[in-house]
Amino acid sequence: MAAPEEQDLTQEQTEKLLQFQDLTGIDSMEQCRLALEQHNWNMEAAVQDRLNEQEGVPSVFNPPPSRPLQVNTADHRIYSYVVSRPQPRGLLGWGYYLIMLPFRFTYYTILDIFRFALRFIRPDPRSRVTDPVGDIVSFMHSFEEKYGRAHPVFYQGTYSQALSDAKRELRFLLVYLHGDDHQDSDEFCRNALCAPEVISLINSRMLFWACSTNKPEGYRVSQALRENTYPFLAMIMLKDRRMTVVGRLEGLIQPDDLINQLTFIMDANQTYLVSERLEREERNQTQVLRQQQDEAYLASLRADQEKERKKREERERKRRKEEEVQQQKLAEERRRQNLQEEKERKLECLPPEPSPDDPDSVKIIFKLPNDSRVERRFHFSQSLTVIHDFLFSLKESPEKFQIEANFPRRVLPCVPSEEWPNPPTLQEAGLSHTEVLFVQDLTDE
Repeated sequence: MAAPEEQDLTQEQTEKLLQFQDLTGIDSMEQCRLALEQHNWNMEAAVQDRLNEQEGVPSVFNPPPSRPLQVNTADHRIYSYVVSRPQPRGLLGWGYYLIMLPFRFTYYTILDIFRFALRFIRPDPRSRVTDPVGDIVSFMHSFEEKYGRAHPVFYQGTYSQALSDAKRELRFLLVYLHGDDHQDSDEFCRNALCAPEVISLINSRMLFWACSTNKPEGYRVSQALRENTYPFLAMIMLKDRRMTVVGRLEGLIQPDDLINQLTFIMDANQTYLVSERLEREERNQTQVLRQQQDEAYLASLRADQEKERKKREERERKRRKEEEVQQQKLAEERRRQNLQEEKERKLECLPPEPSPDDPDSVKIIFKLPNDSRVERRFHFSQSLTVIHDFLFSLKESPEKFQIEANFPRRVLPCVPSEEWPNPPTLQEAGLSHTEVLFVQDLTDE
């Protein structure tokens, strides 16, 4: 279930929050929300920045200050294998060694003093890494020109990228730092590193990253791994959720010894990779389960929102219907009131009823639709409209009606029309002194 602080998020932000958690594996929803808010809810920027942070790569979108490579080099269980140079043998060998010793000592001493003094005059240009991929490609070309194309497959990317891929793929990463000025580098590359059995082992079981320490990228890695001599190899792997150096090979080593040492290092640490794979599978299953739970929660939330929407619509529909009924009642009440007022007005406007002994009077008996009878006298000179107004003023008469005579059967024009703009008088309509007229209800028509 979502945390309480997520209730105020929009649906789009909630979906981005769950997607970001799925991509980065962060358990805390609050931490996910803060990461997205720092990037203005830009999913791509937030995910890339998080992955860079996890892998020790500088941030692409919000670059932090430079920091050392995220590799654990202080593990006391690191395996180290240092090969010392062979001692001279025989009288001739010792003689040559003793003769060359002063010259060799003088050469390296002067070289070290010169390098040390040069650091105070001009900073080491290798400390500024401007094109790490270019450094790698340049070293590969120079290596192939000098030692041929038969070599382990070089990782064509930066050291940080190699670490990231090794971590993601749960593979061993073998790092080779090439000392161009070291006396053993050429022999190691020609005889050991380019040996077919060494190439086969490296290509089949690990990633291989190499660079010269004369290149800024190689120099930076050299400062991180702190090698003592050359040739230098470091085996790195994911151990206890950190990229850790688990083996170091320093000095000139023969192909068979190199294969044995690399195999020993891998066999000694294979259980960590297996354990990490199991943990990763478990995390993936947990993540899938969390995603399914989140999807179920979102589906339930959408269903609840849909139910609430339907309830609101139903309440609104009932409210509108009640308003319509109320409006109809009010309209009907006004109509009845207006009708009653109109009846009263018609009744007040009726002329007085003639007396029975008036020779010009007409006695009319009205038969209403409800079978009741009404009798009244009218004057021959009065219009048929008076008859209509009289019937209209009665409570029992319908709202709309017409008056029919029986002999001959006809409808009397009591209301003005196109044919009779001015209704005729009773005498003009041909009524006798005594008449029976029928009232026909027209309300429903």
